[in-house]
Amino acid sequence: MTHKDDENCETKQPKYLKKNNNSGCCDHDEKENNHDHDSHDGHNHDIGNKTVFQLFTPAIISFVLLIIAIFLDNYFPQPWFKGWIRVMWYVIAYLPVGIPVLKESLESAKDGDLFSEFLLMSIATIGAFAIGEYPEGVAVMLFYAIGENFQSLAVTRAKTNIKKLLDQRPDEVTILENGKTKNIKAKDAQIGAVIQLKPGEKLGLDGELLSENATFNTAALTGESKPDTKNKGENVLAGMINLNLVAEVKITTLYKDSKLSKILEMVQDATSKKASTELFIRKFAKIYTPLVVYSAIAICVLPYFFVNEYVFRDWLYRALVFLVISCPCALVISIPLGYFGGIGAASKNGILFKGSTFLDIMASIQVVVMDKTGTLTKGVFKVQKVVTNEIKETDLIQYTAALETKSTHPVGTAIIEYANGSEKNILATDIEEIPGHGLKGKVDGNEILAGNSKLMKKYNITYPSEIDTTPFTIIMVAINQKYSGYFLIADEIKEDARQAIENLHKINVKTVMLSGDKHAVVSAVAKELNIDQAYGDLLPENKVEKVTNLKTKNLKIAFVGDGVNDAPVIALAHAGIAMGGLGSDATIETADIVIQNDQPSKIFTAINIGKKTKQIVWQNIGLAFIVKAIVLILGAGGLATMWEAVFADVGVALLAILNAVRIQKMKF
Repeated sequence: MTHKDDENCETKQPKYLKKNNNSGCCDHDEKENNHDHDSHDGHNHDIGNKTVFQLFTPAIISFVLLIIAIFLDNYFPQPWFKGWIRVMWYVIAYLPVGIPVLKESLESAKDGDLFSEFLLMSIATIGAFAIGEYPEGVAVMLFYAIGENFQSLAVTRAKTNIKKLLDQRPDEVTILENGKTKNIKAKDAQIGAVIQLKPGEKLGLDGELLSENATFNTAALTGESKPDTKNKGENVLAGMINLNLVAEVKITTLYKDSKLSKILEMVQDATSKKASTELFIRKFAKIYTPLVVYSAIAICVLPYFFVNEYVFRDWLYRALVFLVISCPCALVISIPLGYFGGIGAASKNGILFKGSTFLDIMASIQVVVMDKTGTLTKGVFKVQKVVTNEIKETDLIQYTAALETKSTHPVGTAIIEYANGSEKNILATDIEEIPGHGLKGKVDGNEILAGNSKLMKKYNITYPSEIDTTPFTIIMVAINQKYSGYFLIADEIKEDARQAIENLHKINVKTVMLSGDKHAVVSAVAKELNIDQAYGDLLPENKVEKVTNLKTKNLKIAFVGDGVNDAPVIALAHAGIAMGGLGSDATIETADIVIQNDQPSKIFTAINIGKKTKQIVWQNIGLAFIVKAIVLILGAGGLATMWEAVFADVGVALLAILNAVRIQKMKF
């Protein structure tokens, strides 16, 4: 998966900010999995345990002292406000906002990052003091500090929103033991224990429903508030809310291994996988910042050799203005924040992006390749018909169901359900799963083959040729090398599958379906959904081959699947998308994007969010470059003051931040 892993970016975090790193989006109980992910360009903008008032207190102190000083300078002159008293007043006004930045510039220099934005601000403001421009020196640092605080609030808000959306697990669960209940910490609950879940309570761990049925609100996992009714034996997940009767759930997964825990880790890890735009801006800033420092020195020194009436103070002032304007914080802050907003917006819609790089990829997707079963169809197979050949129907059902008890495929589940427990007294041994074909094993001493036509042909079993033309899923059975009958099994197309394909066609995205199912079945589904191309009778390696062929045409490809067999193709595609509800753990782990509610219509939503995120990011880049270029020219020519410089730096950064967080308010 080189296209995924080579874009990871490790950056250093300022030492004095690490102490307050308590507000990460995934600050959950699994502390051993906690990572220090950065908000932008290595700077952590979490506000920790500080309140908003505490965060802004230094800026408020500086602002009050600055306003008083400006009034004493210009509107209510006082004889005592002169000389060293005036200078000290401005120094005291400068220190609350200046000390953290000065300290950070030293820390950055120690870490080898000499040309940081903190150093630019330090030089510019100290230089302003050096030439007697005290109010402007304080004002530049004050507005910079306010901008940084707003950035901290914006990042923390984005992280908090995602945390609230995802981490819905209660701290405690009610365990039922010997008819009595007791409350224990969810992380201490063990597999096999039974949870009693009252109406309105959230489930703390993944489990199997023991009650006959129960209705749940699954919004925490899927982004959909529509109630979902589960029946006895079905899986229920942490974060679901019980809506009606008291339910009992047997724990099947430890707290730290629940699907929701994995989702939280995915979102946490998402910030480490940077989009190419982010990586470019970081590289750009490393070249750009020293360049403007040397340019500022040139602006101050070179005119001495070419200007007749050279005044050092004037040219130093222009150089300092140039430095303030050149600070790249609008870019290095707003761009990662824009991508983080995109990840948050996707989470709100039940879609998990494992990194901002995949937002960019989804924005440029040209072909969506989909599996059939579990992706476009519900994956809930029902046996519609059983046909036998020289064997009793009950024996065929029992033998096949006994063999299928070791299968994870939905078709096997359908046969077991159809057998209704009649296979439990029959022992199946030596079971072997043949990928893309079916199962082989022994039942009551008989060799049983159960699978598709490829399995029959592999073992030279003769069967009626008309079976190959049936546009439904057929599981054929051979006992002791002799064809014994088949099960006709039908799957159901998902309600929103047709709309999903229509939406993709509207944005000129080509659709392709790949399936291991019979070509006749695949063609029938493709025709009903209006899919551009469809291929059936494919083994896992055939799916890989088809996707590889598409990649040779220089097309951006997303593959959507849910089964273990789909994991290799998901890894191969530019963007691998897993169906998170029905999907296997291997597929979800391999995927770059996880659709939590298994709705194919979310593929279009993911592309739409990617496009909108990219649009906002480039709006911010354009805004920052245009405004800075104009004010840089004015500053170098002596037509812009420190006040214009402050707007070009902090003002543009704030506008870009407001634009970046806008995506979290959008409806998709």
